[in-house]
Amino acid sequence: MTPEQTAGFKVMEKRVQSVCSALEELLVAAQKEDCLTMGIYESAKLLNADPDSVVLCVLASDDQEDVGLQIHYTLLQSFCCDSDITILRVAGVQRLRLLLGQREAGPGGVDTGRSPGEDPGDFDCLLVTDPHADHLRLQEVGLYCTESRRHDQWVPELVLGER
Repeated sequence: MTPEQTAGFKVMEKRVQSVCSALEELLVAAQKEDCLTMGIYESAKLLNADPDSVVLCVLASDDQEDVGLQIHYTLLQSFCCDSDITILRVAGVQRLRLLLGQREAGPGGVDTGRSPGEDPGDFDCLLVTDPHADHLRLQEVGLYCTESRRHDQWVPELVLGER
């Protein structure tokens, strides 16, 4: 690897880390302001009722083998593209669970990562519905998605790491 390539890689890595932080802060702010819809079915209902209120769709999955989930994602992506809603795919469901405070102790005190009665798939789709949740962070995430699309990445992807 040339020094120019190494420098470019480090700049890109910092950019991705910054966008991951922006996304995390945006999701937490949206949750606090009750502007976060979680779950595939709840998201579909909101998109059907009021697509103009949605500013960001986050599709989170660590399991690429779940065909049913991939079909839901394809339909949601298509709807979001038709409705001009920014879409972002995220790997790191466990990080989202920790970040958004959805914790539950299971049998033997083992943390299952769910709230009581919560479907384990509730983190598969997250919709941010208020553009005032954290405008600067929303703008940073949106810019990253726009730049990624310019590089032929139809649905931009991020990996949220453990901290």
